[in-house]
Amino acid sequence: MSNKEPTQFPALAGVQRILAVSSCKGGVGKSTTAVNTALALSRYGLRVGLLDADIYGPSLPTLLRPQETTLFQTEEGLILPLDCQGMKVMSFGWIDPDQQRGAAILRGPMVSQVVSQLATRVAWGELDYLVIDFPPGTGDIQLTLTQQLPIDAAVIVTTPQDLSFVDVVKGIQMFDTVKVPTVAVVENMSYFECGSCKEKHRIFGEGAREKLIQQFGFEHTFELPLDPRLSKMSDDGLPMVAKLPEDPVSRIYYDIAEKVHGEINRLQQENPGIPSLSYNVGQNCELTYPDGRIVEIPPFELRYACKCAACVSEYTGEQIVKREDIDPDVYPTEILPVGQYAASVKWSDEHRSSIYPYDYLQEKFDPQP
Repeated sequence: MSNKEPTQFPALAGVQRILAVSSCKGGVGKSTTAVNTALALSRYGLRVGLLDADIYGPSLPTLLRPQETTLFQTEEGLILPLDCQGMKVMSFGWIDPDQQRGAAILRGPMVSQVVSQLATRVAWGELDYLVIDFPPGTGDIQLTLTQQLPIDAAVIVTTPQDLSFVDVVKGIQMFDTVKVPTVAVVENMSYFECGSCKEKHRIFGEGAREKLIQQFGFEHTFELPLDPRLSKMSDDGLPMVAKLPEDPVSRIYYDIAEKVHGEINRLQQENPGIPSLSYNVGQNCELTYPDGRIVEIPPFELRYACKCAACVSEYTGEQIVKREDIDPDVYPTEILPVGQYAASVKWSDEHRSSIYPYDYLQEKFDPQP
């Protein structure tokens, strides 16, 4: 594992990768995404564990129905996970079946401790992936998890509304603070497909996914339909990928699993091929490639190339800010990576919304990418 030494948590010593599935608000289908993605990874022949880290509202006992739900301990005092659908699974809902009785009296610090123990005191054994279904939000519990556990990557789940886009940005920023790359965004309830005409109806609006692609340069974004079968099968304890593995919706989860697996493999290479953006005081900005090649970008031109909503119209794509509106001596005051695909720049003119996908910088400023 890449973030921390695996020996810090002996129970995780055999876990090769930890994937967080997160959302910044509840009710967006995060747990459904987590369980179906975990099942898809498992169907590819990978050894998968699934941890439900939501103490207040555990979902896994509803989504999956193990034949045996009695918990046992090893001689070392570790909890043995349950087996279901070829995966090792664990949830507070199986530790305290009367979930409201136990969870309702726990305060934040206690919840963080319980969640950490669930991850680090379970005998996970040898796994290719431990998928963690995060509780919704970006508060202390989520930060504690990302700081304590050696998480390799995150998938963020959202819905099409503009408000959800704002929440996704918060989630990306939370993971960035602890050096966890966001490798995919899943937009649930993206459309409803009419059974008779096969037309896609965007009931909850559209555009949030495209904004994420434009502003962050995400290579892997997915949209899932508003499909009543998803909730029905989840409520029955037999998720879509398990019950209908060849269904087109299940195929989307397979695609998510495949792209996430490939991206994590790429990031774990010594040279993942990610460029970097920097600034030499009084000189140009530099886009530096892993092979050492450098493309110089004048600060003024980089500032003018900002594609945020204050600089470019979200609806028409027309340039709002004019060249004469920008200080000719403008320069970056801070440059930080955003995930693995973009850089965030704060400017001397106090403009703070500049996020530049590396692909966009290469296309605009590099004559020979």
